[in-house]
Amino acid sequence: MTVHRTGFGNRLLAALPPEDLGLLTPHFQKVSFEPDAVLVRSGDELDPVYFPHSGAIAFMLDMPDGQTVATTLMGREGALASFSVLGPSLSSVTATARLAGTASLISAAKFRAAYARSSAIRHVVQVHARALLLQLQHVAACNALHRVDGRMARWLLQLHDRVPDDLLPVTQEALAQLLGVRRTTVTLTMSKLRAAGAIPSDRRGSVEIHRARLERVACECYALMQRNIDRMYCQELSAPQPASAPFRESSFVPFDEAAIEPRAALREQK
Repeated sequence: MTVHRTGFGNRLLAALPPEDLGLLTPHFQKVSFEPDAVLVRSGDELDPVYFPHSGAIAFMLDMPDGQTVATTLMGREGALASFSVLGPSLSSVTATARLAGTASLISAAKFRAAYARSSAIRHVVQVHARALLLQLQHVAACNALHRVDGRMARWLLQLHDRVPDDLLPVTQEALAQLLGVRRTTVTLTMSKLRAAGAIPSDRRGSVEIHRARLERVACECYALMQRNIDRMYCQELSAPQPASAPFRESSFVPFDEAAIEPRAALREQK
């Protein structure tokens, strides 16, 4: 990874009041990551915490037979290893960069210290945790109920939400890992999407998409999931927060699935 000067494009960081953000900025280091870079391996300690500014990171679940399948995809709306605020723990998934990007990282210990001092930081972590839970639920249902072509369209749309144009720098091998299928299945599914006009071309290492047609091919999970998550971010990250206060055990608010009513705009910067 290459180290850069720190800047902010992360939605969680952008939602913090200056005073609370100031608890983190002195400890940030900005790094860049390339496609296929492994940021956290399954079984590693969750340290440091990454706040992506660009790119896409997939959470890959490693199965006993050697296969992997993606459970979630994270970009500038999230924070990798944010659950380290609960205390030192090991990762249950491997976090792999699917699209190159940049991130601000901070040690888990420094992040826990800021989390303990700031109600605003605790709030954004909680919103992010609920958004991750919602994505996990949608992906689990989608994998169980929907065909490979609809699921591939969903993953391509999620990747497209995190790049500035219609040419996605993603390989068929990466798509096979996201979907948890064989490479031959990806090749056949690509042919179907090409016939539908959703993929005008796919060359070695990249896939060109026609977004409107790809949305018609995708299962309903993409639109439902993104609408809910986006609404959550708009409503809850923009809501005024009480002044920062030291953390006490009673500060924890249980997850309320009835409140999982999210927002709309991963693509807001396009």
